[in-house]
Amino acid sequence: MSWNLLRRTGASRAEVADLVAAERPDLLLMQEVTDHFETLGEELGGSFAWRRQPGRIHGLAMWSATPWTEAPVFGALPRGVVFERLGQIVTVGGIGIANVHLSHGQRLNRRQLRAIAALLPDRAAILGDYNLVGPALLPGFHDAGPRRPTHRMIDMVPLRIDRCLVRGLRCDHTRVLPRGGSDHHPICVTLVLGEGDGRPRQAAVRYKEAAAAMLHRATGRRRFAPRGPAGAAAHPDRPA
Repeated sequence: MSWNLLRRTGASRAEVADLVAAERPDLLLMQEVTDHFETLGEELGGSFAWRRQPGRIHGLAMWSATPWTEAPVFGALPRGVVFERLGQIVTVGGIGIANVHLSHGQRLNRRQLRAIAALLPDRAAILGDYNLVGPALLPGFHDAGPRRPTHRMIDMVPLRIDRCLVRGLRCDHTRVLPRGGSDHHPICVTLVLGEGDGRPRQAAVRYKEAAAAMLHRATGRRRFAPRGPAGAAAHPDRPA
């Protein structure tokens, strides 16, 4: 699960605790986390790791329902003119999970994605606030996150900027959850071992159901067998 908390004016500790209690995620990745959440691990149990972005009051954090076997590491991403950015990586069972809050520059945030992808093992997922418009264009990775908007720019323009890219994994389920006090919605993904095209299974099922419904409406409910020239009925299973 991933959620941008919106610094000190956004989601509260109680909202984060309620989300964890309701959804029971294995991992919760957070962006724009302030020192107000520094002791969140003591409240929730499990493991917690947090660090500010350089020169900012907020940063990246991860909470795990189980203790770390290896603590998350932080690494510098390609920087923009104004701010430095860090990425946060944890390895769980040979799977690399990266937490990102990327820059707004559309070339720069794609460079940052390539930089953090190079640090990940073959099986990996990158979640977080991408600040990215359009396809990620990250070789070897598939977009496995929800296809619904997760943020409204200036409370007007719906954008899907909270994403999940995967490599060597399959996504079986995705959801966009209520945003609470933040300006971003949390996203929830269920990832399993196995290759896929990045599209959640239930999305493919919905597409097939929608296509079947469209075909049904186009052909009509009644099927009839026109008679041939000799008065014999055409094949009963062949649509007119």
